[in-house]
Formats: sequence, C-alpha cells, structure tokens
Amino acid sequence: RRRADPALGVPQLLRREVTPHAAPASGPLTLAEVEAAARRVYAAMLPTPQVAWPLVARRAGTEVWVKHENHTPTGAFKVRGGLNLLGQFADSPAPPAGVASATRGNHGQSLAYAARRHGLACTIVVPHGNSRSKNAAMRAYGAELIEHGRDFDEARVHAHEVARERGLAFVGPFERPLVAGVATCALELFRAVAGRDRVYVPIGCGSGICGLIGVRDALGLSTAIVGVVSTGANAYAQSFRARSPIQTPSAVTMADGMAVRVPVPAALEILWRGAEDVIEVDDAAIGEAMRALFDDAHQVAEGAGAAPLAALLADPARAGRRCAVVLSGGNVDRDVYRDVLAGA
Repeated sequence: RRRADPALGVPQLLRREVTPHAAPASGPLTLAEVEAAARRVYAAMLPTPQVAWPLVARRAGTEVWVKHENHTPTGAFKVRGGLNLLGQFADSPAPPAGVASATRGNHGQSLAYAARRHGLACTIVVPHGNSRSKNAAMRAYGAELIEHGRDFDEARVHAHEVARERGLAFVGPFERPLVAGVATCALELFRAVAGRDRVYVPIGCGSGICGLIGVRDALGLSTAIVGVVSTGANAYAQSFRARSPIQTPSAVTMADGMAVRVPVPAALEILWRGAEDVIEVDDAAIGEAMRALFDDAHQVAEGAGAAPLAALLADPARAGRRCAVVLSGGNVDRDVYRDVLAGA
C-alpha cells in the first residue's frame, strides 16, 4: 500500500502502452484509445492524486482510497473529456467553428476550458436556476451562456436546436471521445493503486462509470464498479434494475451533477453488462458525506462528488473490501456549502 504520487508523469502512466489500433465506434474502449486520450489530457493538466485518508477509512471501517477529481483545472473530472474531444476537433483537417452543448456545470466548464485552449467558440445552454458559481466559471472560460428550460434534459434539447441554427458542432453528454477522456481518471486509479475490490462513482449521464468499466475490462481486472444516483434523480437506478430505459418525470436533488431524468441508452448498455450495482442515496446522506470529506480529509466536495462516499457508507458489501470512491468534483456554491456544513 502506498500513497500515489500526484506528480506521476505521462511516461509512468503509459508504461504498459499497447500498439495503437482503431476500435469500432460502438465497441468497448481499448487501452490504446484511452492512452491516446491521456496524451491530450496531460498536455493541459497533471494526473490527479488518489489518497487513502485514515479518518475516511476509520469512518467506513474498511480501506478507502479517494480519487481527487476535485483537483483538476476546472475542479471536476469532466475536463478530461473536453480536452480529448476538442483536441480531436482541433487536429482534424476541417475543425468546426465552435461547439454547443448543455450542462448543469461541469461538462460545460470542460468544453469551455478546452475550447479556449484550442481557439474554438463555445455556446452552453443551462437550465434556469443553475449553479451561479458554475455559470460564472463557464463565462470566465469564454463560453456564451444561454439559460433555457427547467432542467438539464430540456436544456439539452434546446442546445441541439442552437447548434443547428448556428452551424456549430453539437456535443452530447456521452460522445465516445468524452468517455475515453474521462476514462483516463480510471487508468490513473487502477495503475496507481492495485487490488481494488469495489469502486463507487456517481452517475450523471454515465461517462464516468462507463470509463471505469471500460478501463477495468481493458486491463483484465475483476473490480466491482458501483454506480451512485440520487433518490430524487434515479432514472439510472430504475433502468438498471428493469434492464430497460426508464425516464423519470423530475430530477430534484442538491447534487446537480446527477440531476438527469433521461438516461443515455448507450450508457445503459454498458452498465447492464459491466456494473455491479447502482445505489441510491438521498440528499441527507450526501450532505453527511460532504461534511465527512471536509472533516476527515479537508476536501471540498459538491453533491455528486460526495455521493460515492455516501453510497459506500450505506453499503454492507464494503466490509473487509479494498474500496475507492471517485470524488468527481468540488464545484459547489458557497451558500449551499455553508448550509451543508452547518447541517442544514
């Protein structure tokens, strides 16, 4: 056991590089695909650390490593996908003039950050009442922000219309290069810390959990991947149990990164084949996990970022297992975080 070095360099992370080869558009991720994404990602950021905080382990009663995606340049794991996708756009013979997408915040920050890096325009649609700090960050990265709809799924439909009207490339929430980009997080975790029995990861539209499943399978590991959703936005949990896509009428949770009503069919196919379980946690448990991460590790976690720890603490299967949780982001509005720390 060891604390992974946050300054692991690209040559070390890619030390088991395989011969590059093309993967079918709908086939499983390959190591070559994820390692190609890693080169684009590491041109802009360092790998993030994974740390076994002793107080987190004491609280959980088992070994727990925290993967710190709150330490990326945008404060969330999504930036990896944006860097890979827009890096591919920029390298293409005829790159688009710009991109358009929808978000609750972290995906939009990812695209805005990468678009500025590659000189592309970026238009992002957010629902009304979206996080003020996430909106401010997207604008600071140079994105044009449009407010439309009551939730992410309505914003996504409008973003598609905006892209068509303006001649922009529409970026959905589950493009393959996005999944390959965020999968670099899994590559770091599995190569830095061997022998994980269970990894808990939040589900928004599914790129994070599908990246973990893809890398686990490519490396030939047996680690159980457990998805986490909110009880107030449980479309993926219902769909996972029913083995059929189920949309929910609403998605109400303080964990805005998981507030999705309409699951992505391609993501569900991967979950059905490769996920151990999808656990639901309520906002009270998420708030408790946010406080725990602050108390035990002095880390700021947004709702979705703390949800994996909430799920682990509620899961009897954690006992005696070597576990990891993906702290997917730390982008939480100050007033929300103040109330959570106060126990509200």
